[in-house]
Amino acid sequence: MAAEELELQHRTMAEVDDEKVFEQRSKRRHIITFSVVTTISVALLALLLTQLLTPASGAQNAPSSTSSTGEMPSPLIGKDAPNFKLPSLSDGKEVQLSDFKGKPVILNFWASWCEPCQAEAPQLSKTWQQLQSKNVVMLGVDSNEPSSDAHNFLQKYTLGYTNVQDTLNGDTGVSYGIRGYPETFFIDASGKIVGRYGPLDQKGLQLELKKLGVA
Repeated sequence: MAAEELELQHRTMAEVDDEKVFEQRSKRRHIITFSVVTTISVALLALLLTQLLTPASGAQNAPSSTSSTGEMPSPLIGKDAPNFKLPSLSDGKEVQLSDFKGKPVILNFWASWCEPCQAEAPQLSKTWQQLQSKNVVMLGVDSNEPSSDAHNFLQKYTLGYTNVQDTLNGDTGVSYGIRGYPETFFIDASGKIVGRYGPLDQKGLQLELKKLGVA
């Protein structure tokens, strides 16, 4: 009997040890699982906060309703103007900037909803009437908006010069680096950009026309 009792005691102690080992392993698993879940949760929270605090790329690239006033710097000055091919607002036919090489070009980016564009339009219309005889090309680029709005704008301000409509993504405006509307680029007869201006007034217009040699 003593031997049997001793064997039973050994078995009981072994079972207790096994239970302790199991509990310790179980606690470790719980700790590891908790740590992993916590780490993932923190990472997801950080990602969510980053997304919430970072503006969408479209918002970063979208021009504001107004640009800086006066003469503006540009890395494109002295370089060939980026070419583009866009549909005319008058008849839908494609207009390509390179077709006007050999003539000075006044390239105006605008939008019908832009108040500075509305204020600037009468001056542009008057300028166009004065410059037609000097072989100067005026070309407007409307932002990506409904064509009906653009047509109403052209009729309201009697803008008789050629106007085209930018792509849905505003690719042409992006290639010129515009930061708002309106912005006007002055391109000489060789096709190089010689000036960039915010909302135009008579003084600014004369300043830029001198660079084109047509003032």
